[in-house]
Amino acid sequence: MSEFDVDLFVIGAGSGGTRAARISAGHGASVAIAEEDRIGGTCVIRGCVPKKLFVYASRFADEFEDAAGFGWKLGKPEFDWPTLRDAVANEVGRLSGLYRKGLEAALVQIHEERAVIEDAHTVRLQRSGKPVRARHILVATGGYPAFDPPIPGGEYGISSNEVFHLPELPRRMLVVGGGYIALEFASLFARLGVVVTVLHRGDNVLRGFDEDVRTRLREALAHAGIALRLGCTVDRIELLPDGTRRAHCAKGEPIDADVILVATGRRPNTAGLGLETAGVKLGPVGQVMVDENSASSVPSIHAVGDVTNRINLTPVAIREGHAFADSTFGNKPWTTDHSIVASAVFTTPEIGTVGLTEQQAVAAGYELRVFETGFRPMKATISGRHERIYMKLVVDAKTDRMLGVHILGHDAGEIIQAVAIAVTMGATKADFDRTIALHPSAAEELVTMRTARKSAL
Repeated sequence: MSEFDVDLFVIGAGSGGTRAARISAGHGASVAIAEEDRIGGTCVIRGCVPKKLFVYASRFADEFEDAAGFGWKLGKPEFDWPTLRDAVANEVGRLSGLYRKGLEAALVQIHEERAVIEDAHTVRLQRSGKPVRARHILVATGGYPAFDPPIPGGEYGISSNEVFHLPELPRRMLVVGGGYIALEFASLFARLGVVVTVLHRGDNVLRGFDEDVRTRLREALAHAGIALRLGCTVDRIELLPDGTRRAHCAKGEPIDADVILVATGRRPNTAGLGLETAGVKLGPVGQVMVDENSASSVPSIHAVGDVTNRINLTPVAIREGHAFADSTFGNKPWTTDHSIVASAVFTTPEIGTVGLTEQQAVAAGYELRVFETGFRPMKATISGRHERIYMKLVVDAKTDRMLGVHILGHDAGEIIQAVAIAVTMGATKADFDRTIALHPSAAEELVTMRTARKSAL
């Protein structure tokens, strides 16, 4: 008899874990998976999927206003929060069920309980107490919202986990943080009619994104009525007798709100998993340290997704899980390329970006030609909406290769996915130039820009 109960035990049934489990099973491996929460993970249950549905709902506010300029006569729209909240919850439940069916169809054993690693090949199920011996263990437990740094009175705030389940739509919301999660929720709740204030310790929003995009998004958020308090931190949160949350700030007046959403960061979900006991090396924020093959310091233990704190995006976790399964059980070794990864920020206006920012390219020693354009989209000329689209191409002056593309505006996320194919293939500015434009469209501007500037950085 084999000394192992299964070939692979996966801890965490999110996007990366379920992909690895299904592909491994398809290669003939015996696979078990443990999930202490709902199957589907952060993206499906409390992240990108429900958030994007909320974003869609919020943008109807603009659509109703714009329709008047195109001849539509509408009554005053009314928004009902419980209808949206419950519809999104139902869709999340449906998707979680599909994830479960996918695992069952692949004959993956599902354990709906917490699992802890005891040694390089042993996992113990916490509710049943049952040990499971596995040839390989894959950690795919993702991340969790962290109040970083901790805030006195932080229990009176909520995280992005709870924001989808508010009993009623707040009148006033304070969002603490300036990253993409904070800004996406600030943007969508403002369009749902909430008075929103964003408080951020930095001097600008969206650290790590291109500076020109950051500045233009900040201006767009302010124009949408969002109050921005930059260069400021929360000292403490106080609960007033009437239920109001009061945030006392390091400078300036305190801010009163019905809901305080703290979105100051996420941490890898490794606490209490037994990783240190098994000899797995962890990084400074608790991430599992892995090599290009997603292998940890213990050869039989791997990790994929946000728990490794490499690039914390769902498609990256899926890719890493697939590569692990093919390499370990499919005799088809390959690794995930993290060098060029497109991403989007679903604020309104939204951001689509791939490759290097101008600042990153300069820091890497490139001599640059920078192409950029800003314009009013055709729809806004009749609707009357104050809306601009901004596009920027970062080009290596010596090779003409496209190093980065950055878009701020309607459907930027959809556009950047196609552009990412070209950038990944090593397209040059000349390749863009010889592409015939699709007219009339906003995206045609990507292939019609002819005037460049040298980077002033």
